[in-house]
Amino acid sequence: MVYLSPDAKPAATGLESTMRFLLSAKSAYVDGQVFSVGADDSTPPADWEKPLDGKVAIVTGAARGIGATIAEVFARDGAHVVAIDVESAAENLAETASKVGGTALWLDVTADDAVDKISEHLRDHHGGKADILVNNAGITRDKLLANMDDARWDAVLAVNLLAPLRLTEGLVGNGSIGEGGRVIGLSSIAGIAGNRGQTNYATTKAGMIGITQALAPGLAAKGITINAVAPGFIETQMTAAIPLATREVGRRLNSLLQGGQPVDVAEAIAYFASPASNAVTGNVIRVCGQAMIGA
Repeated sequence: MVYLSPDAKPAATGLESTMRFLLSAKSAYVDGQVFSVGADDSTPPADWEKPLDGKVAIVTGAARGIGATIAEVFARDGAHVVAIDVESAAENLAETASKVGGTALWLDVTADDAVDKISEHLRDHHGGKADILVNNAGITRDKLLANMDDARWDAVLAVNLLAPLRLTEGLVGNGSIGEGGRVIGLSSIAGIAGNRGQTNYATTKAGMIGITQALAPGLAAKGITINAVAPGFIETQMTAAIPLATREVGRRLNSLLQGGQPVDVAEAIAYFASPASNAVTGNVIRVCGQAMIGA
């Protein structure tokens, strides 16, 4: 379902961008969701097949999995990708950057100087500016709450919630991301419905939803949009390690009776990142096949 602002024109670019996404195979795992589209006077991209042509996109956690796939989809759509991940993932990160023709930056997103290092990298390689920030980096440190120690709690909070907030505010604050910018966060179905043994993780993913909706009005005044994607069961290395029976239940707890693919998440993020989605902000879209959990 699409809610269109009363001030928006039926031919608005933001509406066209949304309908193109929803009527394409790119939204195959997006089901039962509501999109809010405001009024805008943006110009449609010259080439809808390359909507990110010439844009600079920062993707954290880009060494593997969903992050690497986001980088690939962005490159397909014409973006120059800055792929970021920790030094221990250097080999995989280099492969991602090489594959997409982008640049790699080995960085701990929780470090005090993370914003400065990203800004320096942008100055050295991309003229000092970025158009898109995807806060994808995330970790899990699962334990039942009764057995949760401070180290597990603090580590997940630092990477999944505090770092995205710091990077967003820092890069917008120092002008690295300006008017026309796009910020996209990775939430999770766990942030909507919770998950046993993942109180720390679910807290951060719920927090990502809160950040998105809290920052949207202020960023809109600067001409910047912020949205979030909440994946359901996605077929990744992490979910492949789940016991078979549990994994099969996870796959089938949605209307499509199957798990999603990393590219399903990446396509939703690319939709939010498009210049044509200028009137789309403050949205949290579930990429979950209409999961029963949190319905």
